[in-house]
Amino acid sequence: QVQLVESGGGSVQAGGSLKLSCAASGDSFSSCEMGWYRQAPGKERELVSNINSDGAKRYTDSVKGRFTISRNNAKNTVYLQMNSLKTEDTAVYYCAAKTLRKRAWYSSILDCPPQPQYWGQGTQVTVSS
Repeated sequence: QVQLVESGGGSVQAGGSLKLSCAASGDSFSSCEMGWYRQAPGKERELVSNINSDGAKRYTDSVKGRFTISRNNAKNTVYLQMNSLKTEDTAVYYCAAKTLRKRAWYSSILDCPPQPQYWGQGTQVTVSS
């Protein structure tokens, strides 16, 4: 059974820092992307950052230069270091992960799906002014 367990959320003042961690279990995640999404009240969930198997990283524009994603494949863990937090970063943050799956039911080729298959329960990040 796949599980993604997040930790590290909390309340902080603007300009502060938090580090989120997500420990994945139940499968191997080293071949595909892991990442972080967030959902603020009244808004749709958005991709914050992801990191693929070879370490390439992507960030949404609003967090570039402030957030850093990293992963430890040996521990099936992904991290999000968040610095210079702003009130607009307030949201529930979700860890997301992909694992290899068959490209089609008739195919023996394995690849990473376009969207994450697994999600954490979410951790609240609140930034106050």
